[in-house]
Amino acid sequence: MEPVTVVGPKIITLKDVKNNPKIRKLIDGANEVMKAMGYTEHGHRHVGVVSGITGYILERISVPERTVELGQIAAYLHDIGNVINRVNHPLHGANIAFTLLNEMGMDITEIAPVLGAIGNHEELTGIPISSMSAALIIADKSDVHFSRVQNPLIETFDIHDRVNYAVQRSRVELKDEQRCIELMLEIDTKQATLMEYFEIFLSRMVMCRKSAEVLGYRFALSINGTYLE
Repeated sequence: MEPVTVVGPKIITLKDVKNNPKIRKLIDGANEVMKAMGYTEHGHRHVGVVSGITGYILERISVPERTVELGQIAAYLHDIGNVINRVNHPLHGANIAFTLLNEMGMDITEIAPVLGAIGNHEELTGIPISSMSAALIIADKSDVHFSRVQNPLIETFDIHDRVNYAVQRSRVELKDEQRCIELMLEIDTKQATLMEYFEIFLSRMVMCRKSAEVLGYRFALSINGTYLE
């Protein structure tokens, strides 16, 4: 009798996820839904930026290397549920991510924290449940930038378009000595006022503060050189 070969779970990398054709098409589709609904860009640019910032935060707080990569995978998939609808997209996204990652052969013990991070990244229903989740939340809420505006007609901009269009530069910096995670923004106040920024982003900044606390840090916001904490 020939010996039976037992094939265990595969180590799925961020590169594997980025190169998966189904995932690429679903992210494209998610952004098309968002564009049709009048939202800013939620496609490959956004998930790439969020994945990068998530990895940066997790590396700086010295979690295991594999946790860093799983956080980046969660970040890359976090908005995939928008392919169905904006409403409940974190829960839809977690379900879709499970199907995809399970199909790719990822260990279920690695899939589980990824799903938790995806399912809890939105401020209306989610909370930072882990370091991976907290890093993803901060990265997601920090991606405010003029390049995300998909509406080609400036005269028809809504407040979300105006605020994103006004942000010329955004950067997340983790400062170990001060135990602070700082979001630095440069805003063209001719395009949108600071009050308009807080009108739509206040609840997101509160979620960032809670997430920073989970990581053992404070969260601070710097807008045009003015420091807010």
